[in-house]
Amino acid sequence: MNTPVDPRLLSIQDYTYELPAGRIAPAPLPNRDASRLLVYRRGQIADHGFRELPAQLPPDALLVFNNTKVVRARLYLHKPSGGQIELFCLEPVAPQRAIEPAMQQTSECVWRCLVGNGKRWKTGPVQATFTTPDGQPATLEAERVAAEEGSSLIRFRWQPAELPFAQVLAGAGRLPLPPYLGREATGEDDERYQTVYAAHDGAVAAPTAGLHFTPAVLAELAGRGIQSAQLTLHVGAGTFQPVKAERMADHPMHAEPISATRQVLRQLLEHAPRPVIAVGTTSLRTLESLYWLGAALVRTGELPAQVQQWDPYQPGAGEVPTATALQALLTELERRGDDALQASTQLLIAPGYQFQVVQGLVTNFHQPESTLLLLVAALLGPDWRRVYEHALGHDYRFLSYGDSSLLLP
Repeated sequence: MNTPVDPRLLSIQDYTYELPAGRIAPAPLPNRDASRLLVYRRGQIADHGFRELPAQLPPDALLVFNNTKVVRARLYLHKPSGGQIELFCLEPVAPQRAIEPAMQQTSECVWRCLVGNGKRWKTGPVQATFTTPDGQPATLEAERVAAEEGSSLIRFRWQPAELPFAQVLAGAGRLPLPPYLGREATGEDDERYQTVYAAHDGAVAAPTAGLHFTPAVLAELAGRGIQSAQLTLHVGAGTFQPVKAERMADHPMHAEPISATRQVLRQLLEHAPRPVIAVGTTSLRTLESLYWLGAALVRTGELPAQVQQWDPYQPGAGEVPTATALQALLTELERRGDDALQASTQLLIAPGYQFQVVQGLVTNFHQPESTLLLLVAALLGPDWRRVYEHALGHDYRFLSYGDSSLLLP
């Protein structure tokens, strides 16, 4: 009998590979669904095009999408002297901490931000001008409230004051492309670094597995009777946070807000035991987080606000049946009269993790020594190396604008 792996003892250096710079896709292909699709099915690897995805999926699959929408979170403002200050909005602090209400906030708000050229910004406000959706001139003012380790609290005020902050970002901000692309967003990125089904403002990075889907692919999925569901995880900048610790026990996983409706919980319950396939690592982490929230509710009688990083690796974890955990969540939402579950997740999925909800994954090819690669290794076991060696040896494009894979262990 194999001894289970304790992810806290893992070294991230065991989950690396050589990624030549030329293999990182610098821009999207002309057509979303023209990307390639590596299919891993029970140990076998085959090469396909993404348009073939509907035919490659199990016919009784439930495909689960993350419908978050990337906001224009990168802001460039100027001091009275003309010097430029760059702000990257990470998360709301006041008066709303939940992301979606914060995007509807009017007049003023406080966000935690990364600050570029921060040493040149001692005191006083910085400002930007922009145009409202109806073509009127508008202004945005920012002032540093407090400096924290690695970030600052920034108070934003704007005119017209009745604009929601989502429209302020849409007018004054720029799309935040991944740092490894090393370039500013273009007009093409405004469309292509967004899924066609994006619905809820709040992400600062795209759920990139979904970038390949087109209305035609979605229509073929429906035509084949493949069911679908949507939930939300607002991707944070922490998704690009490198693992610097020697052991994973010393790596703090970032937390991200998640949301799932009663309808999604019913779909998951009714679909069992047929396969659930996540579109992207964010959808997968959300689905698995639903289990851990429900399991905690069953065990303690209380619904936690957040899934903690190491919850799945505690003694006795995973003993609550999946259906019992999901039904407990649905019953609790009905008792409260809430249509959707709102929580956050810090869940780290790494080798040693026991999957509770998901049986397959659609995903891109991830950076070496990243938590996303650990997730793939948890799903595939040692075969993750075969998959990545095949992709490198067969000219697949990597990272956010790269090619896709369907992983069915």
